[in-house]
Amino acid sequence: QVQLVESGGGLVQPGGSLRLSCAASGSGFSINAMNAMGWYRQAPGKQRELVATITRAGVTNYADSVKGRFTISRDNAKNTVYLQMNSLKPEDTAVYYCNADSFPADYWGQGAQVTVSS
Repeated sequence: QVQLVESGGGLVQPGGSLRLSCAASGSGFSINAMNAMGWYRQAPGKQRELVATITRAGVTNYADSVKGRFTISRDNAKNTVYLQMNSLKPEDTAVYYCNADSFPADYWGQGAQVTVSS
């Protein structure tokens, strides 16, 4: 059984930073074996959207709205993916979900709330 557990969310003021972590576990599960690991977010009343992904080869991709502010990375030894979020804006407020793409399988975490407000 694969588990993705997000942590690091919380309340931060505009301009602040947070780092989300996604710890993966499960018998024989390795983030390095996934096609890609990613972060998605869903704000109230909106559809879930892609934030950032990192492929098995280490190629990263970002939504235009977070380019230059967010950085996705991974630690294969810890089976953990990170999302460093800097210069946060109120419009970044959302539930952030970790995703593991192993087509046709697709795994999701339970989500971490990020609230950017003064």
